[in-house]
Amino acid sequence: MLLQFGYSQYESKVYETLVTQGEAMDASGIVKLSGVPKAKVYEVLDRLVDKGVVMDTISGKKRTYASLPLEAVIDKLTREFEEDIRQLREASVSKSAANGQVWSLKSYSSIQAFCRQMIQEARESVLVSMWSEEFAAFTELLNRKEQEGVRVEALVTGDDPPGAALSKLYVLKPSAGHDKLERFMLLVTDTRQLLFAGVENGSWQAIETQGQPFVKVFAEFFYHDMALTAFSRKYPEEMLQDEELQSLLLRLRY
Repeated sequence: MLLQFGYSQYESKVYETLVTQGEAMDASGIVKLSGVPKAKVYEVLDRLVDKGVVMDTISGKKRTYASLPLEAVIDKLTREFEEDIRQLREASVSKSAANGQVWSLKSYSSIQAFCRQMIQEARESVLVSMWSEEFAAFTELLNRKEQEGVRVEALVTGDDPPGAALSKLYVLKPSAGHDKLERFMLLVTDTRQLLFAGVENGSWQAIETQGQPFVKVFAEFFYHDMALTAFSRKYPEEMLQDEELQSLLLRLRY
């Protein structure tokens, strides 16, 4: 019950037992119903009392325990979480010394969140190249950034992205024989920061850097793809009839 909020397994079991029973209990009763070892239960109860989610009292020679009402605990955890977020936002993060380093990032949700933050912070330009499924998560934000005056250029692989209202949007639709293409995300903001992500062994992985050599190379990589997409859209028959060109295109992975 409380595991996802930073509480231990024993703490979660004890609190769940107390809140489920809905009445005061002594340590022996808690041990019996929670499955927490007798040697650990007093230590666990003391921690829960210190954290303010369990109350205790002494009647005669017997100490009993009761849970804080569930709604009160939810309110407490919510307020603590909001305070942690506030402090995190106010924390000053120095980027000067690490700007040129290449950082690795894992987890699809973390990569998405980092991309969203990069786009939100962009003041001049955004270059974005993704498959349509990944692009859909950022369509509304990219539309808004362009309306704010940021230059947004997008290259989408796959289907036409629904809801996209960008003035510079190119869509690359792979041919049936182009089965080597891999999913990826490329984002360059303000010609200053880069994130590139791909799938390795079934899991998303990314690199992020503000190192200018990397930023410039990947920005060129973006425009090369943009030019290729524009060419294939303007001269589709010529590309289909050129066997050498088709052979080269089918070797592309990104």
